[in-house]
Amino acid sequence: MPEYQQEPPHRSVLLKETISLLGERNAGWILDATVGFGGHSEGILDKFPGSKVIGLDQDELALEFASHRLSRFEDRVVLIHSNFSGIKDVLADRSITDVVGVIADLGVSSMQLDSKSRGFSFRFDAPLDMRMDPSSQAETAADILSTRKESEIADLIYLYGEERLSRRIARRIVREREAGRPIERTGQLADLVASCVPRRKKETIHPATRTFQALRIAVNGELEILPDFLNDAVEVLRSDGVLAVITFHSLEDRIVKNTFQKLSGKCTCPPKIPKCICGASKIVQILTKKPIVSGEKELRENPRARSAKLRAVRKINGQGKAKKNEKT
Repeated sequence: MPEYQQEPPHRSVLLKETISLLGERNAGWILDATVGFGGHSEGILDKFPGSKVIGLDQDELALEFASHRLSRFEDRVVLIHSNFSGIKDVLADRSITDVVGVIADLGVSSMQLDSKSRGFSFRFDAPLDMRMDPSSQAETAADILSTRKESEIADLIYLYGEERLSRRIARRIVREREAGRPIERTGQLADLVASCVPRRKKETIHPATRTFQALRIAVNGELEILPDFLNDAVEVLRSDGVLAVITFHSLEDRIVKNTFQKLSGKCTCPPKIPKCICGASKIVQILTKKPIVSGEKELRENPRARSAKLRAVRKINGQGKAKKNEKT
């Protein structure tokens, strides 16, 4: 039996809450920007029988799972191999304009974390790859550790992993490669970081967790493309359309929160500036004053949901791009 025909080892996080935020979407297109194994899309198609889904993912294996899972919906589903940064081109190529909802689950899938060959997790000794799209020509995590300067490695571990001992880790990485022992496998990196980062009292995560997160973000450019995606998603929505985004760490959540506030008209300019230059314009209504998190039942059934946060906005006019406005 082909691998994609087996049950995918993944549970969709905050599924009911995401569908609830979409409201009554009984006609039009809903764009699932990170379709993964199709769990959110399946829930949407079941809930809204008049809707259709266009699902994007940069992982071709995930698309195989989703294709099998969603096959019963036939022509109500279109699946595309693409990063979510390309949503405007994907929709334009297919002349799709009636978009009533956009959702994005920014987490790494269980299949990717559990893969023994993709290099996302230190639980298995594997090549340090970490590309969401293995078919791309992007740098792998091993490439970054073998070519970047010590200061660059330290900066990305600190900025993307919020690891306070990033300089110690970077120094050891460079020392190892200069001695002819480049860090090319997950086991090497996990052991190196563990030797640099003492486990803190009552800390339950592995010392290498933050470093692995930082490298994954750097390899896939996750934070760089997120603000443009959020703005593009609002732009492609029709009036009253909803954008719902699930994040899994504070760096992503901060970007989503700040972008939503700006799109809701919150000016971030210094008080003494007479005219707004930050680009704030009231284009959306924020639907989640505080992020929605998983309840106790979901956390018991799926511990990986513990860091998930769901935020959503509704587009309130036909404009898609923020415009500069005068301060009042």
